[in-house]
Amino acid sequence: MYSMIHSSAIVGMKSFHVRVEVDVSNGLPGFEIVGMAGGEVKEAKERVKVALKNIGIMLPPKKITVNLSPANIRKNGTAFDLPLAIGILTSMEILLPEVVENILFLGELGLNAEIKFVNGVMPSAIMAKEQGLKCCIVPKVNAAEGSVIEGIGVEGFEHLSELLEYLTDGVNASNRQYNGKINPGRILSESNTFREDFADIYGQEGMKRVAEIAAAGFHHFMMVGPPGAGKSMLAKRIPTIMPPLSVKESLEISQIYSIKGLLSEETPLITKRPFLSPHHTVTMQAMTGGGAIIRPGIISMAHRGVLFLDEAPHFSKEVIEVLRQPLEDKKVEVSRVGGTFIFPADFMLVLACNPCPCGFYPDRNRCRCTEYEIKRYRAHLSGPILDRIDLSATVNKISIEELKGQGKKPISSAEIRERIEIAGRMQKERFAGLDISFNSEMESTQVKEFCNLDKEASALSEKAYVKLSLTARAYHKILKVARTIADLDESRQVKKEHVAEAIGYRVPEE
Repeated sequence: MYSMIHSSAIVGMKSFHVRVEVDVSNGLPGFEIVGMAGGEVKEAKERVKVALKNIGIMLPPKKITVNLSPANIRKNGTAFDLPLAIGILTSMEILLPEVVENILFLGELGLNAEIKFVNGVMPSAIMAKEQGLKCCIVPKVNAAEGSVIEGIGVEGFEHLSELLEYLTDGVNASNRQYNGKINPGRILSESNTFREDFADIYGQEGMKRVAEIAAAGFHHFMMVGPPGAGKSMLAKRIPTIMPPLSVKESLEISQIYSIKGLLSEETPLITKRPFLSPHHTVTMQAMTGGGAIIRPGIISMAHRGVLFLDEAPHFSKEVIEVLRQPLEDKKVEVSRVGGTFIFPADFMLVLACNPCPCGFYPDRNRCRCTEYEIKRYRAHLSGPILDRIDLSATVNKISIEELKGQGKKPISSAEIRERIEIAGRMQKERFAGLDISFNSEMESTQVKEFCNLDKEASALSEKAYVKLSLTARAYHKILKVARTIADLDESRQVKKEHVAEAIGYRVPEE
């Protein structure tokens, strides 16, 4: 008997609808899986046979043929175990076809018939909703991440025998009531507490100002300073002042983490802006994504959040240079023989650097680096990469009085975030109807439209363009930063002082 079960395959960032076609017929006993199945999928027949045997169901001595359609898409992973088992049981007439016809199945089977965790349930639930299916049946540990998607039911089960009891209880699938939904908006509203706080940082008021501007406009920025001055400490606190995630942004990020298998029952939704800080030994493929099974990399995991490269000159040249395209296009393109895969990559890049290999230049009482060594060290960050940085400033060593907390009381993340939210509302009003959230995302034509400079500001920006020999990109970045500074001042017009401050952040101090 023939049966067809709905399932899905993750290819890159997309979830494809897969029809698991099963035919159990008379003939020489055998079990064959076709349809461009990967190694894990071909191994499923052994897991399914033993799992069914251990719940008291023996496969008949017949020919079992399974086709995973469409056959031109590579299927990998263990998520086809469960739909394969359900298809065989339907073909054996243990389950009724009408009970399973509107349900998508995903899950790995253990030899004891336990239904285990799989990757990619969230994008699969979105695809099932688009296909008009009624429900997704997934491992219990994956049910929470699927339940954040509105418009489709999600049921989670721990064991195959439990699922079979559920499917054979006599209730028609079209009348079945499925579990309630998890409200993403409620989860996001309850998740605005952070362990880190800018109040932990004494002194460094200038760098806090740069971080505030960067967070308000989602600008890339670089910190240069001696070791121990607080660069890493400051970078880790940037997510605490960034605007909260919208539901749309949260679902975008959560799909990436679902494909990577990083969501859990306790954390079914990414509620805070990601902060990724890879070690300097990271490979180019780990950054961009790829592998034998194409998966997103670190750049995409930082989507809508912060990618922090501590001691940036120690990263390999190819890792630094691979950031060029994502910084401009907000996406990563990974090309392989099987096709081109596109991953989202709209992140804020934060770089931390020492001024020289030992870190103490220009203090020649402590720095012993030669001019050649200093130039070679700084050359790790190429001109095209630095040209893509919006803000750059020096982190100075703090005084003993500041370190002991004897100076001005440090400003908290909540206070900074309050000002940033005001700037965020101005940007939201400005870009209403456009697919833009932050000033840094403006195209050149939009810079001309929205960065309305007064006469003095315009003259200063033109003078800077000539005297500093700026590129067109650098000139527009100055205007975007000036627009953000004006928003923080609640000014509709970009003034001379806003442009002057933006120009100051463009040129790092020696």
